[in-house]
Amino acid sequence: MKSVSDLRAIGFALSGFTFWVLGDSSIKLMGPGLPPYEMVAFLGLFMAIFLGAYALARGNVNVLRPRRLGRQIGRACLDMINTVCVVVALRHLTLTIFYILVFMAPMVIALLSALFLHEGLSWRKWAAIVAGFAGVVIAVNPWGSARNGDWIGFAACMICVACFSVNMVWSRVLTRTETPESLAFFSGLVTAAVGFALTLFHAAPLTPRLTAELFATGLFWAAGTLCFYIAVKHTSAANVSQYHYTQLVTGTLVSYLVWHDKPGFFVLAGGALILASGLYIAASAQIQVPLTEVN
Repeated sequence: MKSVSDLRAIGFALSGFTFWVLGDSSIKLMGPGLPPYEMVAFLGLFMAIFLGAYALARGNVNVLRPRRLGRQIGRACLDMINTVCVVVALRHLTLTIFYILVFMAPMVIALLSALFLHEGLSWRKWAAIVAGFAGVVIAVNPWGSARNGDWIGFAACMICVACFSVNMVWSRVLTRTETPESLAFFSGLVTAAVGFALTLFHAAPLTPRLTAELFATGLFWAAGTLCFYIAVKHTSAANVSQYHYTQLVTGTLVSYLVWHDKPGFFVLAGGALILASGLYIAASAQIQVPLTEVN
């Protein structure tokens, strides 16, 4: 029987992952109105503002201060690339196939952890990883006529998974000296700075609607991040990460309600394989990944 603390953590985890789905859905609704770098510039700015306001309200602004600036900059640059690729992928893929592809990350993280952090992989984990990658191939269904996206979206998603996975393994080292709030806040600042620098070369005009949508997306992402941090405060990150896969359900539901996308047999079959594989890896005691980023 789960304790009150665990149940509270599960509630915050589910809320956080749902907020992230709403943020991703808002990006998809915005469409190609803004260049990706301009969009992530505003998202990074709003994210930093919301997290800064939260720290200020708690009276603990020091948690936002980076202690190793050079490492934070390197990690934040990965975040910038990751976020741009998320925006591009969401413009070219359905929400369902997007989440199926990004859930390759736990498998890639398990491989990277074995290579660079010397964490062992049992034959059962190897089998789960192989099954998960097989699920990706089945879900994408390259031999079929039906399409849930194009190759631009698929390529952007693969870059997103690569950046996210490297970032998470690196973050496991950085969290020894840096707070999770600092990692997220500094990523928002760097993303905003780089994004606004690129807008000096080309920027699309903002409309009141786009501004409101960007504000809402930043709010959803910040709320999701805060809910995640509260969840891991009451239980382990490994326990919380198992509920990450609810995004596949909520993302499919939102995709159907808003865009009337119906997942086909291959998408459902591949998604089931990836879900089973990821849940097995997440439940394993050997890999506990502290997600410090949105998506």
